[in-house]
Amino acid sequence: MWSRQCDFNMPLSRLAIQQFRNIEACDIELSTGFNFLIGPNGSGKTSVLEAIYMLGHGRSFKSSLTGRVIQNDCDQLFVHGRFLNSDQFELPIGINKQRDGSTEVKIGGQPGQKLAQLAQVLPLQMIHPEGFDLLTDGPKHRRAFIDWGVFHVEPAFFDTWGRFKRLNKQRNALLKTASCYRELSYWDQEMASLAESISCWRAEYVSQVSEKIARICQIFLPEYEIQLKYYRGWEKSTPYASILAENFERDQVLGYTFSGPNKADLKIKVNGTPVEDVLSRGQLKLMVCALRVAQGQHLTEVTGKQCIYLIDDFASELDSQRRKRLADCLRETRAQVFVSSITQSQIDDMLDEKGKMFRLEHGTIEQNI
Repeated sequence: MWSRQCDFNMPLSRLAIQQFRNIEACDIELSTGFNFLIGPNGSGKTSVLEAIYMLGHGRSFKSSLTGRVIQNDCDQLFVHGRFLNSDQFELPIGINKQRDGSTEVKIGGQPGQKLAQLAQVLPLQMIHPEGFDLLTDGPKHRRAFIDWGVFHVEPAFFDTWGRFKRLNKQRNALLKTASCYRELSYWDQEMASLAESISCWRAEYVSQVSEKIARICQIFLPEYEIQLKYYRGWEKSTPYASILAENFERDQVLGYTFSGPNKADLKIKVNGTPVEDVLSRGQLKLMVCALRVAQGQHLTEVTGKQCIYLIDDFASELDSQRRKRLADCLRETRAQVFVSSITQSQIDDMLDEKGKMFRLEHGTIEQNI
């Protein structure tokens, strides 16, 4: 198994994409700071961000069907990146997806790597026009937000959470056939132990990152007071083992386990009121940005890793003043940032000597000199 993850926690220095949506082939050298993707709708801007996202997550953020991402009449796609490590050597990472659904991941030239290792190597934050669901939709989006952070700071979390979900699935199947609680009690003891660990890690993470979120929200939305509260998925004062035993009959009637870490949530309010009842679309986007930037800052402080930010349709919902606030905050993180925009005028106040601008049209990419 590949084990030199620390060598890769640096910015992408190069990106190569083949047969990915409308991009037949591209190979570009990147800035360690801001990279701007400029072009009209349908030019391939979002496809570049989608390809980088796939390099870090093993999947698209737009479609769960690989066949919709692979270019028409092609059997496979490739996304390859190179990192500059601390010794200034370029080290490779790549993913190949076949139309039949098979996936091959290479890290450091070693094949057969797991998708979870991509996420460890390439921590990504995605900010896009549909990103409001983090604040306005169901709790699964906010659980995913918490779990992104815990995954990167707690090595045992990924396996523990996976084990809990498998046991929960088995328990739900047993609920349909069990004649008494004793048939589940052995499995419930392990589930309870896993759930308590997961909840402790999540609560600690929310506690640590909340201060950074509040500070950045003061920059983006100084007129509001933000409150964050972690809900673990069952009564705070009751051990999870007791919840499982006491609610056995109810769970049987429902056909599934009602309470648990799979029901956890991050409650977010503004001036004591749910955010969607107070904030405009532009303000909601700024709050999402605050959450994402705070996570990246926390990641760097705790692990030394740099987060990469992908921002699709940068100008959407933001006026020039708000765009500048976000740009300044991102620049302070010293992270690598990829920004898509329809026109150059929307990102003029973000340009600096380190940044690179790429023009896109009909799936072709050219760097502005």
